[in-house]
Amino acid sequence: MFNYLRKRFTSHIRERSRRRARLVSKDGRCNIEFGNVEQSRFVFLIDIWTTILDLRWRYKMTIFISAFLGSWFLFGLLWYVVAYIHKDLPEFNPSINHTPCVENINGLTSAFLFSLETQVTIGYGFRCVTEQCATAIFLLIFQSILGVIINSFMCGAILAKISRSKNRAKTITFSKNAVISKRGGKLCLLIRVANLRKSLLIGSHIYGKLLKTTITPEGETIILDQVNIEFVVDAGNENLFFISPLTIYHIIDKNSPFFHMAAETILQQDFELVVFLDGTVEATSATCQVRTSYIPEEVLWGYRFAPIVSKTKEGKYRVDFQNFSKTVAVETPHCAFCLYNEKEAKAKEKKGYNNPGFVLSEVSETSDTKM
Repeated sequence: MFNYLRKRFTSHIRERSRRRARLVSKDGRCNIEFGNVEQSRFVFLIDIWTTILDLRWRYKMTIFISAFLGSWFLFGLLWYVVAYIHKDLPEFNPSINHTPCVENINGLTSAFLFSLETQVTIGYGFRCVTEQCATAIFLLIFQSILGVIINSFMCGAILAKISRSKNRAKTITFSKNAVISKRGGKLCLLIRVANLRKSLLIGSHIYGKLLKTTITPEGETIILDQVNIEFVVDAGNENLFFISPLTIYHIIDKNSPFFHMAAETILQQDFELVVFLDGTVEATSATCQVRTSYIPEEVLWGYRFAPIVSKTKEGKYRVDFQNFSKTVAVETPHCAFCLYNEKEAKAKEKKGYNNPGFVLSEVSETSDTKM
């Protein structure tokens, strides 16, 4: 038992040591941290709308609740000050003919309740402003206007947060692994992507970026050097009819950064393939972007994706998501360079070069001339 636990612990440590840092997580979140930013954080308060939208829900709700409670309590203090100055409170023993600025304010608690009733326009009818004090009338108008502004801003921020296209992106999913196999006689890197909703993404466009560390001829080391990766489907990479899962592929040719990689060496490479899908949400006309990434351990050489779409007896098309990320081993060249040389050799054979059927036979010369 002890040996088993030790082996499990050792394998876990080795797995963690092999785990690579990635810029983009599988669900599309960016793993990056900004340090020593010279600009003041005041610039984020200038664009307060975007700052509020980017906040997490727990921080947004904290600001939402604090804004209302803070404004109610602040104006409650102001109403209490107005009643105190005008001597409307019971400790001043007002006369029977005394007309208060606000009816039935007896202390700080009742002033807070009146502030709440005023700002949220409840209006129970028990506490009300009289025409005795111009200060109270002005304070009532000011609190009503400020309350409308706070309500509009907070409700608009929550509505915008709920309707952001980032939530629509969560219903777009990519396959867990990318595969490399032959497609149409060419070596390709394939990725499967699916739309979990029946509503379409209009004008969808798929592309990729290969992030790796490179050293320039001048000796400069670039940590996150970006190389464009072109992905296509059989109908092109733009304006996709994205109603069913699609298999996108990148052709590994001489211009591809995967051309010099092989099945035996791909795990020793240091790269991260980030795939992007841009589109417009059909229901809201808002643009959204879906991201995911693949590291060398998630690129399977010599595999293809299992079939996922079938047709039922009733004539309907059925998508089996159980096979969405399932892969099947297939015969695949161990490198793109070998496939290219193999095709070149076959082309030369067809043209007559290096013909193995040609046999050179030596003919001895004999003289039949008689003297």
